[in-house]
Amino acid sequence: MITTVAIRGFRSLRELVLPLGRVTLVTGANGVGKSSLYRALGLLTGAAGGTLVGSLAQQGGLGSVLWAGPETISQAMRDGEVPVQGKARRVKPVSLGLGFVTDDIGYLVDVGLPTPSDTMFVHDPEIKREVIFGGQALRPATTLVRRKGPIVDARQDRWERVTSNLAPQLSMLSEIAEPSLYPELQAARQEVRSWRFYDAFRTDPASPARGLHVNTWTPVLAPDGSDLAAAVQTILESSFGEVLGRAVDEAFPRGRVMVESSGTRLELLFQQHGLLRPLASEELSDGTLRFLLLAAALLSPRPPRLLVLNEPETSLHPEMIPALTRLVADASRRTQVLVVSHSTALVAGLRDLLGDELEHHELLKDTGETLVAGQGVFDRPIWDWGSR
Repeated sequence: MITTVAIRGFRSLRELVLPLGRVTLVTGANGVGKSSLYRALGLLTGAAGGTLVGSLAQQGGLGSVLWAGPETISQAMRDGEVPVQGKARRVKPVSLGLGFVTDDIGYLVDVGLPTPSDTMFVHDPEIKREVIFGGQALRPATTLVRRKGPIVDARQDRWERVTSNLAPQLSMLSEIAEPSLYPELQAARQEVRSWRFYDAFRTDPASPARGLHVNTWTPVLAPDGSDLAAAVQTILESSFGEVLGRAVDEAFPRGRVMVESSGTRLELLFQQHGLLRPLASEELSDGTLRFLLLAAALLSPRPPRLLVLNEPETSLHPEMIPALTRLVADASRRTQVLVVSHSTALVAGLRDLLGDELEHHELLKDTGETLVAGQGVFDRPIWDWGSR
């Protein structure tokens, strides 16, 4: 299980270290940084897929996503006693840091600005440093693999050089794939590659989830829901079919979801109580379609190590929230779940179902910085970014 995620220098997340539980719920008002947390976790998966630097470039380069406030914020600044201002010169290098810790292994990546050169790609960020470590905190004795600039070393009986020419745009997670020699790299890569994100499914008339889908076994719903019918049929034929049926019945009393085959295509149908014929997917309301998409994501026969949902309550009628809550709680028996939400009903429902097993964090903003409500210096998990 992932026990901690850490983000430094990304938008309003100047320095955020967040403990995770089997189910973690993140709430807060608009604009406090919930979406930034969601996007930062997505960037971490980009390291394993070789898209981290490209994703940052698409967002306008490192300068567009970096923390825009002062390097340090004094209490006098927070209290309004003195103006919010930066120092004449930075003490530390410009850095975007991302990291996580599981029960067994930790990983961090430090992204910075390129050194001046004659290239035109001066806005492309560079990976300056990466570290894989054992245990819950980075220490010299727990360091297993380290990368500084183009050089990667791994600890065997002694430190051994893995490569000395790794491109600054590429992560060692995506480029070094020799599991027998470097099992720590393999473990970190498999961890982040298994994370799954679902954010703002489209439910408009042109949504990819509406219409016919290719008839093929689909244990994992696509991020945009474009294979919903195939994913639902896969669930119906699995041991989770009864769970899906109960969830649909709870959300839509006496309703039933089904799939029909038309040659190489599948069509999603929904039988609503009182109607003489089932509704096709293009006839479904936005809320109904969204609930089915969320159910397909949560009941995947091939669950990820971490499932992240961003504002799943969007477009759902309040009466559907209890069914969604039970789906999240049920999914937590098979995978770790992180939910970013505005819904007080979802908070209350998960607290009733999970009790102390629920890790609930409320985010707030102070002097432009995202903070965890009630988290003091000694309350947050141990985290050390190390140095370049």
